[in-house]
Amino acid sequence: MRFGPLALALLITAFAPLTRAQDMGLAADEQILLKQVNTDKKALYAQYLGLTEEESAKFWPIYDEYEAKLKPMQDRLLANINAFAEKYDALTEGEAAAILKEKMAIEKDREALKQKYTAKIAKELPPKKALRYAQLETRVQLLLGRDLYSLIPLAR
Repeated sequence: MRFGPLALALLITAFAPLTRAQDMGLAADEQILLKQVNTDKKALYAQYLGLTEEESAKFWPIYDEYEAKLKPMQDRLLANINAFAEKYDALTEGEAAAILKEKMAIEKDREALKQKYTAKIAKELPPKKALRYAQLETRVQLLLGRDLYSLIPLAR
């Protein structure tokens, strides 16, 4: 099964408005954007996992719980990015160290959460579908991360 280019394009382009939202400092716009990305992501999983009714009854509550626990991490990430953006022109070494420390903590927490919930999903779905879920989650994370971080200038 090929990963649909159209579905990926939708996810990728969903981050384009983030530049405007960040430039204007509009946290509400960022939250709206994240909500849309998460909706598109759910539709992508529904399309590519091909779950039976029984599998769906097991998978979606776990997925929804994972996404609910992921949201505070997304909020932390946006807050960290905004902190960097606000201080960009006059970033001190101490501020850079704090932003880096938070960035690394978010990445560590996110990976731990992903590992925990992928294991839960693997207990409920057939192995091939659990693997497909893990592959999709990794692809989505990498593509969204690539696009998000391409919008953020490097520290100077």
